[in-house]
Amino acid sequence: MTRSPLALHVLGDAPDSPFPPVTQALREPDGLLAMGGDLTPTRLLNAYRHGIFPWYSRGQPILWWSPDPRMVFRTDGVRLSTRFRRGLRTCRWTVRADTAFEAVIDACARTPRPGQRGTWITPAMRNAYVALHELGHAHSVEVFADAELVGGIYGVAIGRMFFGESMFSASSGGSKVAIAALARSLHGWGWPLIDAQVENAHLVSLGADAMPRDVFLRHASQLVATPEPAGSWTGRFGTWPAERLSGPDFCADAGRVSE
Repeated sequence: MTRSPLALHVLGDAPDSPFPPVTQALREPDGLLAMGGDLTPTRLLNAYRHGIFPWYSRGQPILWWSPDPRMVFRTDGVRLSTRFRRGLRTCRWTVRADTAFEAVIDACARTPRPGQRGTWITPAMRNAYVALHELGHAHSVEVFADAELVGGIYGVAIGRMFFGESMFSASSGGSKVAIAALARSLHGWGWPLIDAQVENAHLVSLGADAMPRDVFLRHASQLVATPEPAGSWTGRFGTWPAERLSGPDFCADAGRVSE
């Protein structure tokens, strides 16, 4: 492992070459840890197991990040406003999982982001996560109005830890339903956390909290080591109406992950 002129570690060519300790990540830009390598399933799964994820733009080398603090949803802590939940009572949307993974990732790539030009979901990134999906490690939750995809989220699951990557809304509220439905299902399965990576106002409004990186890594290392089979979530998740989310906060009295 060598260092670039920017004092970043350059990853070795072998997909299983190690990452540097996350304590070596830069403070500015926050969490930038390494560059190079590839997006093979072996490399990606190794990265996520260590609290590291790729994030780069077209024309850049692959950049690897582990920010401090880390934005995290507790699966009993996703918040939907009373007004929004009231609107869901007459909503005819349905929610399911792993039936339109490629459509979700493509929609995420097309969705404009405030302050961002273009997309970080390059063709190479898309292909990498499709490969993980085919191996049963990357999953999508999809929100449909009849046959139209109106919202969704995708990410990576290892053990009982879900690492969120991106979400989108094609109709107002689509991403809110997707993250709330994901959280509700994961909580029922005994998965306590969803990694949300870096802070933005939308995540905070839905209940994401900043967690010190060392605390996040302590929880994540235990969760990724918990045996959980890879594979499609379609049957396990089922198909259910979005109006199921219209009641009071569904896990208001559940236990929380302590720091």
